[in-house]
Amino acid sequence: MKTKSLFLLIPLLLSGCDQTVVKEIGIEELSENLNNPEYIIIDTRPDSLYFGFKDKGAARGGHIKGAMQFTTGWLDFIDENKFDTFVEEKGISKEKTLVFYDSDPDSLERITAEFAAKGFQVRAFKSFIQYSNSDLPMDKYPNYFLSVSPAWVQAALNGEKPESYTSDQKPVIFEVSWGDAEQSKSYATHIKGAFHFNTDWIENAPVWNLSEPDVIKNNLLKNGIRKDTPVVVYSENQMAALRVLWALKWAGVEDVRFLNGGLNVWADAELPTETTLNIPVPVADFGAEIPVNPQVTIAMPAEAIQGQKSGLKLISNRTWDEYTGKISGYDYIPRKGEPAGAIWGFGGKNSNDMSDYYDPDGTLRNPEEIFALWKTQGIEPTDQVAFYCGTGWRASVSWFMTQLAGWENSRIYDGGWNAWQMDPTLPVLNNIQSQKPAALNDYGEIIKKPGQSCKS
Repeated sequence: MKTKSLFLLIPLLLSGCDQTVVKEIGIEELSENLNNPEYIIIDTRPDSLYFGFKDKGAARGGHIKGAMQFTTGWLDFIDENKFDTFVEEKGISKEKTLVFYDSDPDSLERITAEFAAKGFQVRAFKSFIQYSNSDLPMDKYPNYFLSVSPAWVQAALNGEKPESYTSDQKPVIFEVSWGDAEQSKSYATHIKGAFHFNTDWIENAPVWNLSEPDVIKNNLLKNGIRKDTPVVVYSENQMAALRVLWALKWAGVEDVRFLNGGLNVWADAELPTETTLNIPVPVADFGAEIPVNPQVTIAMPAEAIQGQKSGLKLISNRTWDEYTGKISGYDYIPRKGEPAGAIWGFGGKNSNDMSDYYDPDGTLRNPEEIFALWKTQGIEPTDQVAFYCGTGWRASVSWFMTQLAGWENSRIYDGGWNAWQMDPTLPVLNNIQSQKPAALNDYGEIIKKPGQSCKS
């Protein structure tokens, strides 16, 4: 997590920083080497710009085609003892020429100095805006606008029209967590003007599937949400916000965005917070019959089994120990195991964690890296896929990444292992993968360390 006051400051001096000289690379030389396997092009900007939003002064949004991502801010979070392994897992090698680019000169200077001091062959590309205004190849995710930055949210709250925002209303911001607002530690300090969203408003025991449509509709109306209400969700644990985003999509809310990184990135941007309990104004009519988008969910095992007969791939986002049947992962789920035919799709350390899917700063990992991992598991963008976990929270992270990338046949199997294990007659996974695939994302413990790099 990224709130500044919560992190231990660990200064670290790196020898040789002052002697580091980084050569520039021009736009012509870069364009000639876009497909050169000896060159690795690295975008060091924040997620929103890499995903597809336009940089300041840029005619096109997104990143240089083929560029990987290594955000400069990660340097504050990567365990120094894990750095070499982490970059190697990313495919970054001292045998290759690394071309870093950024629209922020200070950010570019910092990261190039860091890598050069560690012995990498480094070049700095300082003409990204010029590149973006040319006809040279770029790429972006089709639905990049679903994941937004603090600056985007603040602009919309100010009544401006940031990129991709068309509503005449200001967005409604919800901090998402379980329990009432008064009980929520995550809502104790929140984005100024934000309301609390209790996850119980969209799901219920014992399966923890989506509640009945009328129940969800009434809860949305009580909290001022119509189908045309622009909504931004965020949470301390990103799974909560993405679970609710998925539920709102199912219901039919037309414009729901995710603040990638939550309150931590908001605080780092020094934007206003408060402790006031805000109460939304109820509305009378949702404007459509819920659910508008039933296709985003598979509710129960019978439907999942029927889908498997037509080629549906059930993808587990549970931990490896859950997937292999060592633990159930929950104190309220007695049985261990997985549905028959399940494919492991990576996850995290426990049932409340999806660290395989996060960058060192706690924001979403580059979806291309996740898709590459899935490919090793036999999962392709054209497949019919349904993600699941125990009760649907972890699966929402995977599902959201497919939405950013425009996958057309992606759903959440909402019942998950919880619903499956309630029926002892249902088939369970027997042919379990023998070796855990590497997530290639080991950055160590998340402890912010300003002063770690050459140019901090």
